[in-house]
Amino acid sequence: MVLVPAWAALGGDPALPSLVRSTGDTGLGSVLAVGALALGAVGAQRLAAEELRTGSAPDGPVVLDARHVGIAFRSERFLRVDGHPAGAGFAPLSRFTPAADGWVRLHANYPHHLRALHDALGADPLAVIGTMSATDVEDAVVAAGGVAAAVRTEQEWAASDPGAAVRALPVLRLARVGDGRPRAPRLDGLRVLDLTRVIAGPVGTRTLASYGADVLRLDSPRLPEDPAALLDTGPGKRHARLDLATSDGRERFEDLLDGADVLVQGYRPGALDRFGLSSAALAERRPGLVVVTLSAWGTDGPWAGRRGFDSIVQAATGIADVTRADDGTPGALPAQALDHAAGHLVAAAVMRAVTQTGGGGTWHAHLSLAQLATWLLGAPRSTLPPTAPAPDADPYLVDLDSPTGTVTLVAPPGSPVWRHGPVPSGYDESTW
Repeated sequence: MVLVPAWAALGGDPALPSLVRSTGDTGLGSVLAVGALALGAVGAQRLAAEELRTGSAPDGPVVLDARHVGIAFRSERFLRVDGHPAGAGFAPLSRFTPAADGWVRLHANYPHHLRALHDALGADPLAVIGTMSATDVEDAVVAAGGVAAAVRTEQEWAASDPGAAVRALPVLRLARVGDGRPRAPRLDGLRVLDLTRVIAGPVGTRTLASYGADVLRLDSPRLPEDPAALLDTGPGKRHARLDLATSDGRERFEDLLDGADVLVQGYRPGALDRFGLSSAALAERRPGLVVVTLSAWGTDGPWAGRRGFDSIVQAATGIADVTRADDGTPGALPAQALDHAAGHLVAAAVMRAVTQTGGGGTWHAHLSLAQLATWLLGAPRSTLPPTAPAPDADPYLVDLDSPTGTVTLVAPPGSPVWRHGPVPSGYDESTW
């Protein structure tokens, strides 16, 4: 499992991963060790939560229901509003498409990424892609501000400059970066500023909310989010809109930051630096703050500032090639497992850091989807054809009231059910 290297990177007692047990099967059938990734990530956050809650190592095994974990990693598929399916899906142009010399994965779920795709390739991108090399398509779309990746083999990725940069990183990093006064470690009421979007970061803060953290998600009014994604990852949180580009927004944010215990941000490295939110600036301005930075490609290397999503990382790193169908079409993992695993490791990093703030200090963690992809590609593989029977999710579903209606969600695996359902974007005031 990814638990052992992740727990070591978090500075945890190396004896504790042996306490994690699992029952059943995740149902995440793949030639790659997706089940081990899922169980390890959830195991890390469960260990961290028990340690933070009790102030010491768990006094017995931490048992994971593997089926629950596997269903939670596909939570968006089971979302219902008033009994009707409401989960987010992929837009028509968020797909694999053949180029002149291979395949490309596009991502166009967001309007600004769709516009960039058309800016780069015109009104009929699919026709144009068929006349270009896969890497030329990738370069053109990225240069226009869009999101695309050529489908590489794992060997091609490993030999590339961005692949080598990611391979040099551990599965994640957590470090004390400055002084800070000691604080009483706690989960309930922990103030978490959530500057994340899509799946990975919001899963992490959704997990913290299930343990009782006061999570306030902030979104720019100029960067809309998919309402279905907000429903799936929003339970237990409050949700406000705040424009950091305005003087009023900056002033409100500074007030929030002054009262925060934790900041989780999922924007590209460097994207928020102009607002004084670089790791170095935060360590200087807010001693004692726990900061977790999540990205697609890590903080080092030529792709550090590049946009990316789970599906895009799978394509670029070789996962799509390893999981190809018999007809040669690029494949995919049975869930957006890089996203979900990253989310649980975000929660684990926060809780391990909060545990250690009892001794004082400012703590920063960094992790990326590509770092998890590197672990997954290096893990032992299955020699048997993957099997993924349709899961029975009903035992793991909960109904929560929300302004949208009754929202049916997958309960968090191993942590308490959220205190309230998800709320729409901008529902709350930007205040603690």
